[in-house]
Amino acid sequence: MKRQLPKRRDLAPLLKFKEPTWSARERRLAKALTVDDLRRIARRRTPKAAFDYTDGAADGEVSLSRAREAFADVEFRPAILRDVSEVDTSREVLGARVALPFGIAPTGFTRMMQSEGEIAGATAAAAAGIPYSLSTMGTTSIEDVAAAAPGGRNWFQLYMWKDRDRSMALVDRAAKAGFDTLLVTVDVPVAGARLRDVRNGMTIPPTLSARTVANAIPRPAWWFDFLTTEPLAFASLDSWSGTVADLLDTMFDPTVTYDDLAWIKEQWPGKVVVKGVQTVDDARRCADVGVDAVLLSNHGGRQLDRAPVPFHLLPEVVKAVGSDVEVHLDTGIMSGQDVVAAVAQGATFTLIGRAYLYGLMAGGREGVDRTIEIMRGQVERTMRLLGVRTLDELTPDHVVPLRRLTPR
Repeated sequence: MKRQLPKRRDLAPLLKFKEPTWSARERRLAKALTVDDLRRIARRRTPKAAFDYTDGAADGEVSLSRAREAFADVEFRPAILRDVSEVDTSREVLGARVALPFGIAPTGFTRMMQSEGEIAGATAAAAAGIPYSLSTMGTTSIEDVAAAAPGGRNWFQLYMWKDRDRSMALVDRAAKAGFDTLLVTVDVPVAGARLRDVRNGMTIPPTLSARTVANAIPRPAWWFDFLTTEPLAFASLDSWSGTVADLLDTMFDPTVTYDDLAWIKEQWPGKVVVKGVQTVDDARRCADVGVDAVLLSNHGGRQLDRAPVPFHLLPEVVKAVGSDVEVHLDTGIMSGQDVVAAVAQGATFTLIGRAYLYGLMAGGREGVDRTIEIMRGQVERTMRLLGVRTLDELTPDHVVPLRRLTPR
């Protein structure tokens, strides 16, 4: 074999050096290719109590693991030889167009995970053209979220408290601030048994035990942000010094019924979604009340452990009420492929909670942007590989759920 020394002009095209990235946050996020990657970064950067509050679920965390398994067990059925040079990921949701078939779910105590909190989520959602949901238990006020994302599509999530007047005062504030949709959460008569929080001594503000301090030593950035920004406060209550579960049990009303749901609907001028529907019969009853959508959810596995898997429930609910109300879904979604599978099974829309919070903990507003960017790319790529150009072209024929769990 004849050899020769390479010439400079031949080497030049092969030796292009990458421009250095000076921002540590930007470098960190650029390496994240999946939501699971963001989760690993978040775990390294966030104290255990705050991370586990996001990451954990109730009791043995069976509901959460089953929800994720349901999406993992999907088999896609692609159609070939289709022109998918252009795909459209937008659709009509509750009377307005959204850019993607997922939005940001309501999450409580968000500024505890990362100091940019709800503002990061709301502004990232507005920039992406998707809805942002503010929780009753959020740590940024209704008015501040509206001011931060005036062009965004903001939804408000309501827990009905024992103090009805106080609950409805929040509803009134949300309406005046321009929030267009009310998510009435109905699966929290009492708090679920969130054992990680109990074991971590999860309190608001965080308990500074010796264990907490030791865990925080390798995470100085989190503590610096936490201690040098506005003190943690709740958008909808004055203060609290106990555990999260104690707070929820003190506030939430276990007497709420369908009559209350109808009454709430009468008070709200916009769209109403019932969040926490877990049976076909309850979906029908909600539709009979006249709500605009039912959201199949088991609260991310954080309430009743071994609750129904929302993705498994989806086809039956769509068949029962899909012509009367929109059917939305959350719990277990960790990728754009999961979103596409849900839409193919009949969901109008989906919400992401933990996936967004992992991005927030990994890199603040830029981390939330990265979550949305990753999932947008996965949605578009999966649609192309399935041979569809629009979300409306997705059908149950594109997915086969391979169930591990079947009723006896």
